[in-house]
Amino acid sequence: MIELKGIPASGGIAIGPAYLWTKEEFVVPKQGISDEQIASQIQIFEEALIKTRREILDLQRKIADEMGQTEAEIFDAHLLVLEDRTIIEEVISRMKKEKLIAAYIFQDVLKKYVQVFLRIEDEYLKERVSDISDVGRRVLRNLLGKAAKHFEDLQEKVILVSHDLSPSDTAAMHKKNILAFVTNIGGKTSHTAIMAKSMEIAAVVGVEAVTLKIKTGDILIVDGTNGAVIINPDISTLEKYQEEETAFRDITHRFILLKDKPAVTPDGKRVQVAANIELPDEIPSIIEHGAEGIGLYRTEFFYMNRTDLPSEEEHYEAYKFVAEAMSEQSVIIRTLDLGGDKFLSHLEIPREMSPFLGWRAIRYCLARPDMFKAQLSAVLRASCHGKLKLMYPMISGIEELRQANLLLEECKNKLRSQGMPFDESMEVGAMIEVPSAAMTTDILAKEVDFFSIGTNDLIQYSIAVDRSNEKVAYLYEPAHPGVLRLIKSIIDAGHNANIWVGMCGEMGGDPLFTVILLGLGLDEFSMPSVMIPEIKHIIRAVTMAQAKEIAAQALTLSTSKEVEDFSRSKYKELRLMI
Repeated sequence: MIELKGIPASGGIAIGPAYLWTKEEFVVPKQGISDEQIASQIQIFEEALIKTRREILDLQRKIADEMGQTEAEIFDAHLLVLEDRTIIEEVISRMKKEKLIAAYIFQDVLKKYVQVFLRIEDEYLKERVSDISDVGRRVLRNLLGKAAKHFEDLQEKVILVSHDLSPSDTAAMHKKNILAFVTNIGGKTSHTAIMAKSMEIAAVVGVEAVTLKIKTGDILIVDGTNGAVIINPDISTLEKYQEEETAFRDITHRFILLKDKPAVTPDGKRVQVAANIELPDEIPSIIEHGAEGIGLYRTEFFYMNRTDLPSEEEHYEAYKFVAEAMSEQSVIIRTLDLGGDKFLSHLEIPREMSPFLGWRAIRYCLARPDMFKAQLSAVLRASCHGKLKLMYPMISGIEELRQANLLLEECKNKLRSQGMPFDESMEVGAMIEVPSAAMTTDILAKEVDFFSIGTNDLIQYSIAVDRSNEKVAYLYEPAHPGVLRLIKSIIDAGHNANIWVGMCGEMGGDPLFTVILLGLGLDEFSMPSVMIPEIKHIIRAVTMAQAKEIAAQALTLSTSKEVEDFSRSKYKELRLMI
């Protein structure tokens, strides 16, 4: 029996046989062609590109229907690679000059681009190697007429073990015979982790050299909650985890029975448990899971897979639909947050050396007031159809906040002059995800109605760790004492100014930290809808007095491990009190 440790990516326990999933590698011979064959080879290449594009779009639509827009958007980068004119023109030019078959030239060009990206000292751009390689394999498969490997071919339920899983791989696992998966690389906020949570299967990522230590057929235990992978367990270990697996499924099922209960502690403290969404189509799912509103409505999808800008009317219709669908429940609309790890070529946002620190979110919107005001006006117009709130992302200081509010006021004045109704008392808030904002919340609080803590960026900026880089993924620690103290200071500053404070980052939907955040005074938790029943259960299982005591104890601890171990012990106690 061997036990390996990795990064817990998606909670739960799975037991089953391992299946080693390896990437397809194509060996293309250096085969010459005549002048007469050049045209037909160019046609073969173009048809392969068209077929590959169709495959990716079909997969994207399927994932959007089955799992939501967030998961589907990971294929936008694949489409951009596929449509890159530099690559296409180089392949065609070299075919004409060197008189070699399309498959050989394409593979050679692709290798060159992969090497260029690997040499760049920027982790975001290095991550694009995965996208280039994934798309490249698809194109080569179509050029060579090879059949694709499919998860449908798996005849029994297995635990997938791989160096990494591409977005295509992960998406294709949905509703197949996959019990769980384990990878060599990846982090808590990687696409594999996001997809695993959406599919509600256990996953552990960042397990060093796991593909060298496991072979197909080995019996595995995957503990996605604690980040453990056990190879060929002994009888007593197997029995122990079988009992835990049964208990986990039973408790998870019973959480669903709480979905319509209010998020209120036994001693009467009421908080709000809301959902994060991308598309209006997700509303039935969040209602089904018991959401008490929408704490983060991401609006980037309006700009995806199109070559023009959405009109004010398009924004308005979508916001109006959501406002009416949620009725009296609040909906927080976050203004456009492009940049960082979200790029759209037609908006001409430049590729930057440090994209997470660059021209993104509110910075981009303030530089494009025409586009920004179209969105602000649409939110204002829709506000009279429900309980809408507005939130600015990546505010770094009071100047940006004032500039944004000035544009908002211009939109209000224009609507007033046109006699168009809107909610004059609509709340306006700021996401606190930049350390400079976190340290000046006493100033910001005077000019907003609420704060929403964006922990994904706040953690990476505070600890100076790229959350998309598996080499430093171990440093991305929500339990870091510095992060907890920062969160406490944000909540305290908000409450001192009599405004409420929510959290819409990944940490807000992590059961390990629910009690601590509750004890620190968080007023609203917003998360993927699948997590809502469990978070409600934890809140309903602990008194506010207990939560405050637990939070106070956590703040005295010195290391992330101490905080995490302490949190896990309390979590286990509360999770079983059902």
